[in-house]
This record gives sequence, structure tokens and C-alpha cells, in this order.
Amino acid sequence: MKYNFVTIEGNIGAGKTTLAHLLAKHYNARLILEQFADNPFLPKFYESPKQYAFPLELFFMAERFKQLKEIIQQNELFQSVTISDYLFIKSLLFAKVTLPEDEFRLYQRLFDIIHQQLVQPDILIYLHAPVTKLQSNIRKRNRPYEQRIPDEYLFNIQETYTHYIKQHNTKTLFVDASEADFLNNEKHLQAIIEALDKEYPEGQHYISLP
Repeated sequence: MKYNFVTIEGNIGAGKTTLAHLLAKHYNARLILEQFADNPFLPKFYESPKQYAFPLELFFMAERFKQLKEIIQQNELFQSVTISDYLFIKSLLFAKVTLPEDEFRLYQRLFDIIHQQLVQPDILIYLHAPVTKLQSNIRKRNRPYEQRIPDEYLFNIQETYTHYIKQHNTKTLFVDASEADFLNNEKHLQAIIEALDKEYPEGQHYISLP
């Protein structure tokens, strides 16, 4: 394994957490998982997005920062391989979609203050799947508050992610996850493991699953 800090990202339902668990088991790695279930505003947001978007995104940013900062302060990040199922920048990307312009500007000011305090991953794995696949995965995992997520919202999140990745030089494995089944198809997981054994220059590198 060429990298100490690997982050997995993707849209809602892309399979981030499943892949993170499997990679952490394979590499006997430290696992950082987003604590989304602890956000009290999440069910309320899906019922009334305009009313609850700002507290939702603020809570997520604070919790992500607290989690990553604690690990860095304990020097745990550099003691072994670390796998995370979120990138801190996702706070800003989701806020860009959910918040009106004036609230987003305020949010971005707060984000910029704390973002510079965090260590960035050595490599990003981005799982890209069409909205139909995302909706299918969302139905399967059956979280009640997610069942009415509009296609338009997922599409906007997708566009924001891909625009960010193309505009930044982060070392990224851009994975076509249209037919991905990391849990039940060993070849799909093995393709990611083999990709992580290679050195890459900065920028995007496209991975197709067998």
C-alpha cells in the first residue's frame, strides 16, 4: 500500500462506507466513519430543506472537524494506514448546493478558518455512479428519512463533486461505480486494492471495475 491516509468520497448511496470497511479490514487500517446519524437536523432537513439547511451543514462541519482534529492531535493518523469515508471539503460542497448565497458566504468564511488546520489525504477515491444507481442503493439501505431524496438534489451534489475534482489537483482515483458491488464481487474490491498499490501523479486517474 503506497498511501497512509486514504479518503473515499462520492454521492449519497455511492457505497463509500461499505468500501471503507472492506479496505480497512484488508489493510488492518484505522477507520474513520462519518457520524451522520448523530445529526439531529438530518430528518428535519429532508422534510423542510430551506428551514434546516444551515444548522444541518453547520453541525456536520463541526462534527467532521472535531473527529479529524482529535485524531491528528493524538498523532494517530501517522501510526498506521487510515481509511476515511469522507473528505472534509464535502462540508463546503454540500453547503454550496443546500444554502442560499448569503448563508453560503458566511458558511465558507467559517470553513476557511478551520480547513487549514487539518491534514489532507494522500489520495482520494471518488465513486461515481448514476442517480438511478444511487436511488437503488438508498432504497436498499432503507433509512426512512432518505427515501424521498429528489433526483435533482442527487444530481446537483454529483455535479458539484465532479466540478471540484476537475478544478483541483488532488490525487484522485475516479472510479466508475455504475455496477459496483464491493461487498459481493471480490473482483471489484481487488481492482481498488491493486490501484492503491501504484504511484500516481497529481490529478485524476480513471478506474474501471471488471
